[in-house]
Amino acid sequence: MPRAASCSRLMRGPLMRLRLVLRIACPFKSPKKCCSRLPSNALKSSLRSKREKMAMSDMHPERDDASAADPAQNPSESAEKRDSSASTARGRIPVGPLVMHPACGFALPEGWITLGPDQPRIDPRPGARVAQDAGIGGVLKQRPEDFIVEEIPSYTPSGEGEHIYLGVQKTNMPHTEMLAVLGRHFHVDESAIGFAGMKDRVAVTHQTVSIHLPVDRPVGELRHERLALMWSKRHSNKLRRGHLRGNRFSIRIRDVDPMQVRSVKKRMEELAVRGIPDYFGDQRFGYRVNNQLLGLLHARGDAQATLDEMLGARGTPFPPHQLATRELYERGEFEASAASWGHNDQAERIALRALARGRDASGAVRAIPGHMKNFWLSALQGAIYNEVLNARVIDGSFAEILPGDVAVLAGKSSIFPISSDVDAEELASLQARCVALDLSPTGPIHGPKMIQPQGRPLTMEQAALARVGAELSMFTPPILEGDGARRPLRITMTDWAVDAGVDENGGYIRMQFDLPKGAFATVLCREIMGVSVE
Repeated sequence: MPRAASCSRLMRGPLMRLRLVLRIACPFKSPKKCCSRLPSNALKSSLRSKREKMAMSDMHPERDDASAADPAQNPSESAEKRDSSASTARGRIPVGPLVMHPACGFALPEGWITLGPDQPRIDPRPGARVAQDAGIGGVLKQRPEDFIVEEIPSYTPSGEGEHIYLGVQKTNMPHTEMLAVLGRHFHVDESAIGFAGMKDRVAVTHQTVSIHLPVDRPVGELRHERLALMWSKRHSNKLRRGHLRGNRFSIRIRDVDPMQVRSVKKRMEELAVRGIPDYFGDQRFGYRVNNQLLGLLHARGDAQATLDEMLGARGTPFPPHQLATRELYERGEFEASAASWGHNDQAERIALRALARGRDASGAVRAIPGHMKNFWLSALQGAIYNEVLNARVIDGSFAEILPGDVAVLAGKSSIFPISSDVDAEELASLQARCVALDLSPTGPIHGPKMIQPQGRPLTMEQAALARVGAELSMFTPPILEGDGARRPLRITMTDWAVDAGVDENGGYIRMQFDLPKGAFATVLCREIMGVSVE
C-alpha cells in the first residue's frame, strides 16, 4: 500500500485522537533547540485542561447551555465576560466569504452594506506574494490555542523602581480589553500601563506589561478566565512600544492535508533564503479596512467627514446589524447611538457622547484619545508603505538594492542612503550583501525626519503617496507625533521548524518561527497559504 494512502487511512480510523507528529525541523537547528521551541509544561497543562472541559461539555450539553444562558446559574462568570459576549465589539463580528464591494473597490465579507455612493480606493492590505503558486489553503486561528505568541524581551527588569513589570498570558482577548482589566485590578489609568507591542486577539499570547505603582503594595490575585498573571518584578522605567527583540510564534494551520507538510517546508526554506515581504498585516487597517481612511480624513482636518466615516451609514461597508446604530447617528440621536455600540468600541462611544453633550464635530474628534487617532495615522503610513512594497514585489526589487535606495543593515536600525549615481562596482557589492541578507532596501514611514530616497525609488514612493491620496504635509506636527522612519522591505525568520499531525480537532500543519519586532506573522502565513488569513 502506498505510504500516503496508509497514512490517510490511519487518520480516518479509530486512532483519530492519537497525535501523529511528522517532525521536519529546520536544517540549521539542533534537536535540542527544536525541543525548546515546544510549548512550556504550564501551557501544555492549560491546553489539556481546556480539552477536558470541551469533552465534558460534549458529554453534558444541556447543563453547559443552561449555565451559559442564565448568569444566576453560573456565578463564577465575570461581569466583563457577560458584557463582552453581548456586545457588538469588532472582534466578535461574524465574517463570511469575501466578495468585491464596488462601494470601496476591494474585498470585504459578503452581505456588508453601505447607504452611500461607490467610492473606490486602493486596498491597503498586503498585496502581491513572492510565491507564484496558489498556496496550500487552510484556516488560521480556528481556536486561540492554534495561534501562540511569545514576546522575546530586549531586557529583564532589575528588581527595583516605580514600575511593576508583569508577565501576562491572555487568551482570546483584545488588547484594549486587557488594558481595561489591568487598569481596574490595579486602580490605575490606562496611561500608567506600558507594553512593548499589541498582540493578536484570537490567540494565546505571552507578553510583558508594566504598571506605574510608586507605592509598594502586593500585586494581588487577578481572577479572570482569559487573563493570568505569571510573574512580577519591579523596574525603573515604563515599558515602551518597541522594547522587545521580537516575537516567537507557534501556529497551527487547520483544514489542510497534513501530508502537505513537505511542501510547506520547501516554501519556508525558500523564504529563509530570499526573505519575506515585510507588509503591514490586515489587522493594522481594522475590521472595515478603513483605519487608513480615518487617518487621511483626520490629517486633512475634516472632522465631520471623519465622524461620518466612523459612525455613519454612508461610508465604507459595514456589517448589516450595525445599520440601526449608524442611522441613529445620522438622525442626530447621539446618546441612543452611543448606547448601541459595543463595550470595545471606545472611539465610537466617546465621540458620540461628546456630540450628545453639545460639542461640534471638531470637539468630538478631539475627545477621542490621542493614541486612537495616532493609530489611524499609523494605518495611513502603513497603507503608503504597503503600496510601495506591493510594487516592488511585483517587479522583484523588494529583495534588491536599486540606485537611490535607502538601505538598512540586517538586525539593526542603522540606515544609509545610496546615491542614484552609484557606480557599477559598488552596486554589485551592495547586491551581493543583499543576497546574503546582510542588508535590505527600505520603504517609507512618512514623518518630518524621514530620509528620502533618490531616483527610481523616490518616484515609486511619490506615486504611492498620490494613489493613497495623502500629502507630505500631513506627516508633520501637530498632526503627527513622531519623526518618521524607514522600514525594511523584507524580514528574515529565524529558529524555524515545521511539523504536522492530527489531534482531537483534526489535521494540522504547525509552523514555529521567530520574527523581529514589528513584523506580522500572518504575512508569512499568507505566503504559505495563499489566502486571506485574518
